Amino acid sequence: MEVFSENNNIILRSCENFDLDQTFNCGQCFRFEKADGVYTGVALGRQISLMQEGDTVIIYNTAPEEFEAKWRAYFDLDRDYAAIIRELSFDERIRTAVQKTSGIRILRQDGWETLCAFIISQNNNIPRIKKIIASLCRLLGEAIGENVYAFPTAERICSAGEAGLTALNCGYRAKYLYDAAKKVAQGEIDLTRLPKLPYMEAKQELMKIKGVGDKVADCALLFGLGFYEAFPMDVWVKRAVRNYYGADFKPEYFGRYAGIAQQYLFYYERSFAKKANSRTANTEKVQC
Repeated sequence: MEVFSENNNIILRSCENFDLDQTFNCGQCFRFEKADGVYTGVALGRQISLMQEGDTVIIYNTAPEEFEAKWRAYFDLDRDYAAIIRELSFDERIRTAVQKTSGIRILRQDGWETLCAFIISQNNNIPRIKKIIASLCRLLGEAIGENVYAFPTAERICSAGEAGLTALNCGYRAKYLYDAAKKVAQGEIDLTRLPKLPYMEAKQELMKIKGVGDKVADCALLFGLGFYEAFPMDVWVKRAVRNYYGADFKPEYFGRYAGIAQQYLFYYERSFAKKANSRTANTEKVQC
């Protein structure tokens, strides 16, 4: 990959195994929308816009210093996904999936935002998840532009209380969000410490939060805290596991990159498997 700066834009050329459509639409994030070929969203407290032509990606209004400080790691650009695909391709199903999904990269999102997003995602669909998150940011987030808001801190959500979250129309999830905010704000759960723990210990810490079970914890660990062995099991992945691997399957089968294998399976099953169609792909519940 070659990185250039031009007119306050960052241009990534020869950017292999990085597809914006696949990366933003594989169920790992909820604050990016595409219009006229450009993805715009909020991440790491900043609004950002990107577009892609072939293997060239443009990140708009971004100085080299900001790219190096934030976006290189956020988009996981230093990881050799071609090597990961080779490592995972001992499995026939992965070999099939990556023919369509090899552009997925695991975003390194903010751990707190990711935890909340997947608490909200429980038994929910993507349009409604996005609506609730947008409402939460408007209600409690810091304004960072015209009608653009950062994700609120744990302290802000905690100060609103469970009753203050009812305006979001997120139902029973309000008490789970409040419990997460309270535990993080009061230091009972230290999200900055979790990446230093073994995977199972970090998962057990997250599951101290009301409403955080295996799936939500694994989503937070994989998409926000850098645990690439985490293997979230949603309806699509459960179906793939049942059909291709059987009842005795363990995520350890895929090794240290089980979470990336999960993304290939998830996106392939949802978007390209025979049973998938445009209606179910748009309305099916998200990963967690």
